[in-house]
Amino acid sequence: MILERVIQYAQTLLKKSVSEGEIAVDATAGNGHDTLFLANLVGDNGYVYAFDVQKEAVDATLHRLLDNALEHRAIVLKDGHENVAKYINKPVAAAIFNLGYLPGSNHEIITRPNTTIQAIESLLTLLKIGGVIVLVVYYGHEGGKDERNEVIEFVSNLPQKHVHVLRYEFMNQKNDPPFIIALEKVKEFPKEG
Repeated sequence: MILERVIQYAQTLLKKSVSEGEIAVDATAGNGHDTLFLANLVGDNGYVYAFDVQKEAVDATLHRLLDNALEHRAIVLKDGHENVAKYINKPVAAAIFNLGYLPGSNHEIITRPNTTIQAIESLLTLLKIGGVIVLVVYYGHEGGKDERNEVIEFVSNLPQKHVHVLRYEFMNQKNDPPFIIALEKVKEFPKEG
């Protein structure tokens, strides 16, 4: 397979951005797959911050880390990703979001455009030059298309001198297939004030 599927491509982007000893963020911990992936990338001297608003997601992520003896490389927070700046004040190498809902759980608990955009803004400030934010956009649920549209509008208006914005998708797949939006920080934003 030459063309990477969405999840594989997301992991490729993270691998290229995160080095051992760095900080990474899983903005939507879910079942802990991305947290575990990032914990392997950051090594023993790095750290992963994982966020989720659902206790079952926090528990699943903690269990996945424990099962792989990597719990010392991550902190799993029962909090929304919009609060990332409350926990992190060092440069972030990469962050990943899976927009939508936790598979196998309450489909009414979904990511929302306002908190997602707030988290993206905070992470862009924290992101190192050359760092990436990867958004895997699942939108085939109630409210999903609204979030997709608002996030696309927001990232489309980011200044190209500071952020490169990529959309990666398979165009001939049916039933609202997920796609990736990737943001690469190429220059610091001017300081406000």
